Amino acid sequence: MLKHFQVPESESTRVMPDNLRSTVEELFRKVGLSDEDAVLGADVLVYADLRGVDTHGVSNMLRYYIKAYTEGTINPTPNFQIIHETPSTATIDADGALGNIVAPRAMEIAIEKARKVGSGGIAIRNSGHAGAVGYHARMAAQADMIGMAMTAGGNAMLPTFGAEAKLGTNPIAWAAPARNEEPFIFDAAMTSIAGNKIGLAARMGKPLEAGWLGNEDGTPDMEGGQEAVFGAGSLRRQLPMGGTRELGSHKGYSLGVVVDIMCGPLSAAPGFRSAEINRRAHYVQAWDISGFCDVDEFKDDMDGMLEGLRTTRPIPGEERVLYAGLYEAETEVERTRDGIPLHHEVIDWFKSICAELSVDYTLS
Repeated sequence: MLKHFQVPESESTRVMPDNLRSTVEELFRKVGLSDEDAVLGADVLVYADLRGVDTHGVSNMLRYYIKAYTEGTINPTPNFQIIHETPSTATIDADGALGNIVAPRAMEIAIEKARKVGSGGIAIRNSGHAGAVGYHARMAAQADMIGMAMTAGGNAMLPTFGAEAKLGTNPIAWAAPARNEEPFIFDAAMTSIAGNKIGLAARMGKPLEAGWLGNEDGTPDMEGGQEAVFGAGSLRRQLPMGGTRELGSHKGYSLGVVVDIMCGPLSAAPGFRSAEINRRAHYVQAWDISGFCDVDEFKDDMDGMLEGLRTTRPIPGEERVLYAGLYEAETEVERTRDGIPLHHEVIDWFKSICAELSVDYTLS
């Protein structure tokens, strides 16, 4: 994650992962989740924090989830149903479930289908926020498969040359295993930055950089310095990945449309036809590597490719070249050992919500 969004040590408290996980699990139980769902929901959140994906960890997302459960906009006891199915595909109606609970289960189905017929693709409708989609894609990589996950919803992205936001940030994740190298795990919004990074910047009082947002008339802001405003009802004018047409914003915009297609119309989810702001849907896919080639040979090839990228001679001023998933794996080792840094504002929120829901506060 860019240093711009990293919480300074002077403004944070380190919390050990198991302690954080047990607190999140108990908070989920207090708002009505089963033990199994509470454990899974906490695992998706803490995965993000451990790997430095702070945008989708407890700092930004947990308070949103708790609020949604207490207000009844997310169903704590959903009854998932497969409403359409073939040997290699399925569509799930999630019955209003939180997406970070239904998407891993959908990936389990995708993996099982891939074992039988080579690939499995699952569309998900009637669901809430999916969390860090890299978590779902990684499940396939851990099963010696290639995984993909994506989620669509909301109106945050300005189409290239557009003055109104019409798409969500629409992240895509891909994951592939290796033997000795860390697995390749790419997880990124199709906007210049993830929407929740605006929330991180707002918490730390940092301005936004050039190429991240549009001006009031929709034109790309290439000066920077806009105040980070993030919250319910806030106006979002995020630029597609690339920022301007000259720098390739049409690519980020079009990939965002691809995500909408795969998640929305493919699952027959409501709201996508008219781009309603509250629409949301997801898609996960697994491909069995053994259906294409020898798995061991694939992993050896991945090792060679990833090592070649990692050992590329860096440009002046930079220490090394990374590939997607390497820095995150290193961060997971460091945070597992030393704890997850949580901003003091987040610690204060935990104290407040634990008191409100009668959960013992043990984080600091």
